[in-house]
Formats: sequence, C-alpha cells, structure tokens
Amino acid sequence: MDTLKYFPTKYWHKLDDGRIQCDLCPQACKMNEGQHGLCYVRMRHDNQVVLTAYGHSSGFMIDPVEKKPLNHFLPGSQALSFGTVGCNLACKFCQNWDISKSRQDERMSEFALPASIAEHAQQTHCQSVAFTYNEPIITLEYGVDTALECQKRGVKTIAVTNGYICAEPRKEFFRDLDAARIDLKAFTEEFYHTITGSHLQPVLDTLMYVKHETKVWLEIICLIIPGKNDSEAEIDAATKWIVANLGNDVPVHYTAFHPAWKMSNIPPTQRETLIRAREIALANGIRYAYIGNVEAGDAGNTFCHNCKNCIIARNGYRIADYQLTHQGNCKFCGTSCAGVFE
Repeated sequence: MDTLKYFPTKYWHKLDDGRIQCDLCPQACKMNEGQHGLCYVRMRHDNQVVLTAYGHSSGFMIDPVEKKPLNHFLPGSQALSFGTVGCNLACKFCQNWDISKSRQDERMSEFALPASIAEHAQQTHCQSVAFTYNEPIITLEYGVDTALECQKRGVKTIAVTNGYICAEPRKEFFRDLDAARIDLKAFTEEFYHTITGSHLQPVLDTLMYVKHETKVWLEIICLIIPGKNDSEAEIDAATKWIVANLGNDVPVHYTAFHPAWKMSNIPPTQRETLIRAREIALANGIRYAYIGNVEAGDAGNTFCHNCKNCIIARNGYRIADYQLTHQGNCKFCGTSCAGVFE
C-alpha cells in the first residue's frame, strides 16, 4: 500500500541547487523534499517525484459519452467516468474547483486499481472509461495503466484534458487512448497567462500532436466567457487556425460559462454568443460545430457536410434520431461522417 501511496514516476530531474524539477507539464515545478507541485498530487519524496493519487478516485459515475462532450465517438454509448483530485492549471473560472483545488486527503473517497476500473466498465456495459472531473495528465501513470487494462477487455478510454503537457510524457499519455476531448480555453497568450496560469502554445502543440501523430479521436471544447474570450475576431482566428492546422473534421464545442470560483462576478454566456461562434466556425470551414451548457436545438445536432441532412439528432444528451450506417456513412447520400462509430 505504501508503494501506491508514493507511486514512483520518471518525468523529473535533479537541479544544481538541490531541488528536483518535475518534467511532466510546462509548469516545471521545482521541489524540496516533502513539497508538492502545483497539481497537489505529485511531490518530492525520498529524493524523487512520486504520484500520491495512484489508485484513488474522487468518485465514479456512468454518463452518456455526449456529456464529455464527445459527439462523434460511439454516439449513444455509456462511459464510466472517474477522476482524482488536483490540476496543473489555475483557472479562475474553474467549474470543478472543489475537486481540482483540493488536496488528496480532503476528497479521496474511493480506492480502485486499474484492473478493477476496467472490470467495472465491463460489468456495467460501458463501452468506454473516461478520465475526467479533474485533470488526468497529472495522474499519468494511473491513467496509462488503466488504459492498458481496458484494452485487454475491449473497453475504450477517453481523456477529458486541458492538453498542458510536455513533449515526452505526451507520447506516453496519449499512446493507448482512444479519444480525447481537449480544452482550447482561448486563443490569446494573455488569457492563458493571466486567467489560467499557463501558456497557449503547449496546448496548440498537444492538439497538433494528437491529430497528426496518434490515432486518438479528437474533439475540442471552447468555454466562451463574456468579455474575456468571446470576441468575433478571436473566434475567427481560432477557427482558422484549427482548419489550417488540424483540418475541418475536428468537432468543436462552444459552451456557456456560468459564474464560478474566482469569476463569480461575470454574467453567464448568452446563447446568441454561442450561436454566433458556431456560425463563424462553420463559415471558416469547420464541418461539425456545436453549442452546449444551454438549450442547443439544431446547434446540438450533427449534419452531413455533403447533403446537409441531419444525421444525428439530439435531445440533450440523448440520441433522438440516428441516420448513419455502422461504418459512419450518411444514410441519405452515403458520405462518410468523421468519427468513431459502431
């Protein structure tokens, strides 16, 4: 049990001043003995960086995969969702701040080894396991081992992540995953630096890596915050970057901000703002753009990019109509829809 309490990691190196630097993410936390990194779950213990959350969870839930949100990955299926605690960003608008800002001993309620998670997914007829609620990058070793156990049982794995990770661990983190929903929190360095305590470029690097260097199915989410990242110019620039660097088949979700954490003084995002963001995305060539956290209507449905017919109609997180073949082709015109379908 002590081995799990202080699970050894490999992405770190010693500094000349006696401290140890964590090399998992660009925060590059530098620690003396007994100190934790920004994420809370990686610490220096016995002159190495260890993970203190391996095998521990802040809770489990069976969710529709659409709740991640993933609209093009096994639509209508169930995902066994779980998380730990902590995060490697410091977003002032965090919706799950009670988990992401909690220390390990404050919130850990479950003990679950990777094999038991995979087995539980099988037993509950979940087609996937989703690493979510807090940031899964910070518990890389736990997630990698869980993904391997899921592979053995034919269960898919999903990471719901901010994408803030260094190049070497990035390869291991995404190696055995099947899908990722990555945050693009804004498209300016100023926003990332002042509001999330991080930087934009590493996230863009992760998006390009996942799209071009892996077989992981990718979808992007953009939380639109009034007065912070909702300008038409920024949305225009972001969507043009996506098309130029990732292609036009990566689904993009625009979701509404609700006052939380240290930004409770900012009003909720208006539905019209999300609709306008979606219109800009579609005009710039993105084939699949959605809105969320509000009544979506047609903006939550999937349309064939060729014949324009609705091929997946949704009522909230429920599939109301499905007009795709098992191979993911439009039943109206036969055009392939990008995604993972069964």
